[in-house]
Amino acid sequence: MSCSSSSRESSCLSRRLSRSLRSFAKTKSLGIVSTAAAEEEACQPDSSSPSSPSVEEGGESWSTMLPELLNDILGRVEASEDQWPLRQNVVASACVCKNWREVTREIVKASPASGKITFPSSLKQPGPRNLPNQCLIKRNKKNSTFYLYLALTPSFTDMGKFLFAARRYRHGAHIEYIISLDADDLSQGSNAYVGKLSSDFLGTNFTIFDSQPPHSGAKPASSRASRRFASKQISPQVPAGNFEVGQVSYKFNLLKSRGPRRMICSIKCPFPEEKVDGKHLDDAMMKVAANAASGHPVLKNKAPRWHEHLQCWCLNFHGRVTVASVKNFQLCASVDPSQPGGKGDEETVVLQFGKVGDDTFTMDYRQPLSAFLAFAICLTSFGTKLACE
Repeated sequence: MSCSSSSRESSCLSRRLSRSLRSFAKTKSLGIVSTAAAEEEACQPDSSSPSSPSVEEGGESWSTMLPELLNDILGRVEASEDQWPLRQNVVASACVCKNWREVTREIVKASPASGKITFPSSLKQPGPRNLPNQCLIKRNKKNSTFYLYLALTPSFTDMGKFLFAARRYRHGAHIEYIISLDADDLSQGSNAYVGKLSSDFLGTNFTIFDSQPPHSGAKPASSRASRRFASKQISPQVPAGNFEVGQVSYKFNLLKSRGPRRMICSIKCPFPEEKVDGKHLDDAMMKVAANAASGHPVLKNKAPRWHEHLQCWCLNFHGRVTVASVKNFQLCASVDPSQPGGKGDEETVVLQFGKVGDDTFTMDYRQPLSAFLAFAICLTSFGTKLACE
């Protein structure tokens, strides 16, 4: 009888805490819970544990909640709030206290194949396995700045949730794009700096650099273009160099034949080991994962077809691109020709990019690309490439 009563009380308490967490996420102060909420929803105090300043009158604080109950509640929040803006409740859970933050992180890490965007670190993890994440890129021509947003509605005019910002800089004959988490702080010395994109003299070959090592044992690139700071005297906690994680190349059009650009992308960061499993990957992504284990995943743009009636090159963007542009492309998974193995699935589009307005573009990505890699690849499409058109 007592066991049944305890179970009912736990279930009731779980529902009440879930409702309270929703309202709690909307408050401005994420780290403080009202006394009334604590009195109503906290567990019964444990007489053996010493009292602390965080204990509210009438019950324990949220930081000392039973681990089993806390995991159950946060697991339900993680499972139910899978889309923004509702996903802000997961972030709010991590802001309650250190204990909640650690549990929330572990729960989010437990499902890496979902491709859900929760914390900034999620932006460098592979996207969803099935349906792609749909994003928008806004361009500001006046200051050569680009903004990436996660689309929350089908509309191309809604801003959505901000993810990244990038600004184009010219260093002599070379072009660099600095990518940051802060739209107002776009410098390599910023704490919001996440990586950069560097081009060659002709603007046809690009290298993607990450500010953090993509995997254990990764070493910073030794080239001059990979340096993050001009001075060597920096904090040991901040890497002096960047880590090369990908390359994008546009093929020359020497004969000036009519047709779209041709591009190839090589991703140099390995596929996460926990995902190379038939239980978590479909057949197309298994080919990419197997290729990643033996070399580097290679993505090639899908060849468009000539439409006689419209007299133009066409690709099926499924309504996500509405303006014809040489910048539009779709990248498909293929196999590195230098590695043994069969052909990749040329019909599996892992990244598509296209124009929907004067300064608005769509970006849809899925595994094995992350939001960071997809954004960097799309940035290469901006700018004139006379040798490729």
